[in-house]
Amino acid sequence: MQVIQTAIPDVLILEPKVFGDDRGFFFESFNQQTFEKLTGAKAHFVQDNHSKSAANVLRGLHYQIQQPQGKLVRVTKGEVFDVAVDLRRQSGTFGQWVSAILSAENKRQMWVPPGFAHGFLVLEEGTEFLYKTTDYYAPQFERCVRWDDPEIGIEWPLLAAPILSAKDKSGLDLSNAEVFEAGF
Repeated sequence: MQVIQTAIPDVLILEPKVFGDDRGFFFESFNQQTFEKLTGAKAHFVQDNHSKSAANVLRGLHYQIQQPQGKLVRVTKGEVFDVAVDLRRQSGTFGQWVSAILSAENKRQMWVPPGFAHGFLVLEEGTEFLYKTTDYYAPQFERCVRWDDPEIGIEWPLLAAPILSAKDKSGLDLSNAEVFEAGF
């Protein structure tokens, strides 16, 4: 597995070594020892989630203010524009974002540590998105930052108005959102 650095050092792209021939392919999608060695993160994953979305669905920017979740995300069918936003006020990259194209074809994964908001734009119809989390879903602590907050300035590759949930339509601007004051 290869690690690709992003502009925010704590967010990493993981690219597996894929073994393929005329029969198909094989790759190790997760190995705890390899993950810890390559990322330096001592993550313990407790929950796996799987979603399927139509093209142009935008999900995010989500996080949990308590029981913050680290997420190891990947796509098994289709393609997404995946985004992580640093919400750690004491960080030198607070309010900054990084992105990657994750697809079934490139098999890349993104490590989004606790303290970040996460979101993605679906680029292909019927995309399936999987992610491991380091803490359990806790709806009472879930928060949402506005996907189009001009202060953050994410450059989404939109071809039309995105399809949003009610929750994502009511996300807060970063300046009004609860953020992580310490830790991590």
